[in-house]
Amino acid sequence: MIKFVATDIDGTILPSTGEFTEGVKDCIKALQDNNIKVVIVTGRMHQGAKKIAERLNLKTPVVSYNGGCIKTNDGEILYERNLPSNYTKQIIDWARENNVHLNLYADDILYSEKDDAEIQRYSKYQGLDYVVKNFSEISFDRVHKLLAIDYENAERVSSWVNEMSLNFPDLYIIKSTPFFCEFSTKDATKACAVNFLKKYWNISDNETLTIGDQDNDIELLKAGGIRVGMGNGTDELKKHATYITDTVDNDGFVKAINKFVFLNKSR
Repeated sequence: MIKFVATDIDGTILPSTGEFTEGVKDCIKALQDNNIKVVIVTGRMHQGAKKIAERLNLKTPVVSYNGGCIKTNDGEILYERNLPSNYTKQIIDWARENNVHLNLYADDILYSEKDDAEIQRYSKYQGLDYVVKNFSEISFDRVHKLLAIDYENAERVSSWVNEMSLNFPDLYIIKSTPFFCEFSTKDATKACAVNFLKKYWNISDNETLTIGDQDNDIELLKAGGIRVGMGNGTDELKKHATYITDTVDNDGFVKAINKFVFLNKSR
């Protein structure tokens, strides 16, 4: 019996329109009405993830920064892993030398060194404010993650992942969308966060369903007994799924929940 559903947001329950379908909203409500814990597990920063949780009327903890932070509904930090300052500085230097746009997240504030098209597009989609500031003027004590962006060249983003994974083997470096390369610590993954919550609630692997679509959701899937890949997911993610559902545009999340949680019974 499933007691815990851990789901990614973008491309999993939220399509590119930025609006949840009625099917997804009804499904999440039905899960909660049946005392099944629903947790969003996302690469988004906490303040952005919290807005999504509020739109879905979720009262469970929110997992943000790809697993680097778990906060309760009232703001209590259950789990937090930040990027060491020496790595932060080295990645910033690399970005400057290679003309790479970089987002820096510190104390749940989004920073960019330039007010360019990348940060404007990113913040508009996320519905977030940002601060333009030289990164050298920011404290690196609580940097949640770094995000390199290229909206025009997905292959360039892939090359960053390959290059930087070799240069920084101690870090978790992943392509979270075709345009995003994310940098965090190896204990700041979606699997780390979900495994923490399973212990917190005394829930087993077999009672947990995990679902996602991008490569940063591979770790999420690994933490579940039932591991669902979205039909629109990456080929690499699908290799780690025990079941492939429909696409986000066709309510793949709802179909997977009906199959494995409600056992295709009317609800």
